[in-house]
Amino acid sequence: MQPCPRQDRPWWSDAVCYQVYIRSFADSNADGVGDLAGIISRLGYLELLGVDALWITPCYRSPMADHGYDVADPRDIDPLFGDLAVFDALVAAAHQHGLRLIIDLVPNHTSDQHEWFQAALTAAPGSPERARYVFRHGQGDKGDLPPNNWPSQFGGPAWTRITEPDGQPGQWYLHLFAPQQPDLNWDNPEVRADLEKTLRFWLDRGVDGFRIDVAHGIAKPPGLPSYAPNEFGPFDDRSRRRDIRFDCDRVHDVHRMIRSVVNKYNDRVLVGEIWVTDDERFSRYLRPDELHLGFNFRLTKAGFDADEIRAAIEHSMDAVKAVGAMPTWTLSNHDVERPVSRFGGGELGTRRARALALVELALPGVIFIYNGEELGLPSVELPDDALRDPMWERSGHTHRGRDAHRVPVPWEGGAPNYGFTEAASAWLPMPADWAGLTVEAQLEDADSTLSLFRHALEIRGTHPGFTGERLEWYGAPKGCFAYRRPGTTLVCALNASSDPVPLPPGEVLITSGPLTTDGLLPADTAVWLA
Repeated sequence: MQPCPRQDRPWWSDAVCYQVYIRSFADSNADGVGDLAGIISRLGYLELLGVDALWITPCYRSPMADHGYDVADPRDIDPLFGDLAVFDALVAAAHQHGLRLIIDLVPNHTSDQHEWFQAALTAAPGSPERARYVFRHGQGDKGDLPPNNWPSQFGGPAWTRITEPDGQPGQWYLHLFAPQQPDLNWDNPEVRADLEKTLRFWLDRGVDGFRIDVAHGIAKPPGLPSYAPNEFGPFDDRSRRRDIRFDCDRVHDVHRMIRSVVNKYNDRVLVGEIWVTDDERFSRYLRPDELHLGFNFRLTKAGFDADEIRAAIEHSMDAVKAVGAMPTWTLSNHDVERPVSRFGGGELGTRRARALALVELALPGVIFIYNGEELGLPSVELPDDALRDPMWERSGHTHRGRDAHRVPVPWEGGAPNYGFTEAASAWLPMPADWAGLTVEAQLEDADSTLSLFRHALEIRGTHPGFTGERLEWYGAPKGCFAYRRPGTTLVCALNASSDPVPLPPGEVLITSGPLTTDGLLPADTAVWLA
């Protein structure tokens, strides 16, 4: 049964969405890799957790050079994950459990095995086949230098030279990511028409929305200018305010086209992956005729510091206020270090991750929880021979990539693979000391991180204090903050200092850790009060 829409505003306005990294969630056929049927088998858990929707990473046909983000056919399911019949069963089962289903959309590039790119390789320069991608002649007398000096996000240059059908060295093609992911040319009407076809294909199958990969990078700057000398830092540095490869003004035409298609369907949502730090430029993606929501990653970049966290919250809210959109909040995903590890690891990192989870879950807007975050999983230091991320090879073994954050979810039992798979081993090895972190171990433990998330989500979904779209900040001791949802009695306080502090007035609803024996809020702890 399709979930009932909220009467006052769209269902996504204050939804809690759970990200499923499909390879690492649940394996149904004992091949060591998670799949669609595995997700179906665990929908009851997601309903019990108390989330409103799930977002699944790409399950399209793919050679898996970048674990599904290199799409060979955007309108079919890769056999590794199932088939269209299983996908349709997932949509129906999710709706029966009261869950919306959001799927990944990858419009920036295709796989190099896509039929379009294979046709481009056998066609001539200037042909319609090559016009679907970004092909250019090289620089230098013999064209043996890349067309510009752009780097790939995965390391190395963003250009690869092809061999022409006559056997001679030929043109270069652009790939902002791996060489197996050639960038599409979004000035080409045929490219736009094909995406419209893809959107309708999945919307007609009942999906509730799309998460748009690299939403800020689809369009390229006119002329593809090179960086000025010393303008660009390390290949994985996202801290620069502007990057000429991304956030080009023409990208908004693409998002208006996508929105125009989605508007023909009821209650569907568009969420953009937007690595843009300027608040005003970020807001442009969320104008009324573009995306509904945009991932703002400020909280994922903030350290465990009250001033940093508060600034991240204020910037995130200011970035959407002018265009009337709702903020989104996330502490982790498949591309970034897990909070437990980011905040110090071990017991310290766990305390801080639990505290910041309460801070996040009390905020107005949309929450995204990454699978395993609710279990307090850390990132895992994997051996070199286990690494699968293309970043590892592309960086010349200087960047270990994102595999540490993608180790499969532990479900039950006392040893790997903890119920994730019946295969001899999972696609990434699981630690031998995770028995206490399994879903099974945490479900009946009232003090576990899973129980904290379940309790917090229950309060968020039922308490009248979780209304409104603004925050009011209280005075607080140094290294702490407290905020209130205006018009309600709900207060959230964080102690990020090194000493216990008095609680704000009110009845304690939930704490991320026990209070001191004399009722103070300890260091690295958060509390909700009414």
